[in-house]
Amino acid sequence: MPWLLLAPGLAWLLAFYVLPAVQMFTYSISTGSLERGFEMTGSLNAYEEAISRFGRQFLNSILYGGAATIFTFLIGFPVAYTIAFRGGRYKNLILFLVIAPFFTSFLIRTISWQILLGDEGPVLGPLKQLQLLPGTFSVLGTAVAQVAGLTYNFLPFMILPLYVALEKIDIRLIEAAGDLYAGRWAAFRRVTLPLALPGVFAGSLLTLIPAMGDYINAELLGNPQTRMIGNVIQNRLLIQNDYPVGSALSFMLMAAILVAVFIYARALGTEQLTG
Repeated sequence: MPWLLLAPGLAWLLAFYVLPAVQMFTYSISTGSLERGFEMTGSLNAYEEAISRFGRQFLNSILYGGAATIFTFLIGFPVAYTIAFRGGRYKNLILFLVIAPFFTSFLIRTISWQILLGDEGPVLGPLKQLQLLPGTFSVLGTAVAQVAGLTYNFLPFMILPLYVALEKIDIRLIEAAGDLYAGRWAAFRRVTLPLALPGVFAGSLLTLIPAMGDYINAELLGNPQTRMIGNVIQNRLLIQNDYPVGSALSFMLMAAILVAVFIYARALGTEQLTG
């Protein structure tokens, strides 16, 4: 019976994850073109080109994706904590406000940041009119705008797992820490935060993985120097039809994320995450 219940999910993963991943790997060691067709030759030229030419884009993905993950945690944890312990009768309303951006497409939300951070937009425009900022000051087209867009777009993915983990905490444990003469900070550090680690882990993964592979924010809010590896993959696969290099880049990105997840799980302590 357990296998029967798992069968639909396993079939879905096999059809839409495992098989595409295998095909992606075979393309990465193939040669040819879209017109002539691709033949699997075992060539590693695509990986050599990916490593030699696109190291900067890989570094940008790590830096900007990591920065967005950190900012979503710093913003999201107080929000999730407030909802879980102070939300009261407004808890459902606040949760709705958290997920409300999902009712708008990802692309439109990013375009709205273009308008918001524009040189004459509602943020910079009044400051320039008041001469608090020089007329040449600009945020759009910088790494700051790009990370801000990533943080905004993926913030709900951090808040929701954190809220679930915090909401499960028995408030009596925190009260017991207080009875044992622990201050608020000590109770938070020794009780609340360790019990919230599963949410921290899940939220970090749900934020970091799509943020590292994103290309829309880099395209609309960044500049050519802040392009991420997702931009290169999109260009190689959909514009240049260079399937070997695009597949090699995708496979390398997937492998790098899996290694990062493994290291992160070991750093947090898997025994705490499974408790």
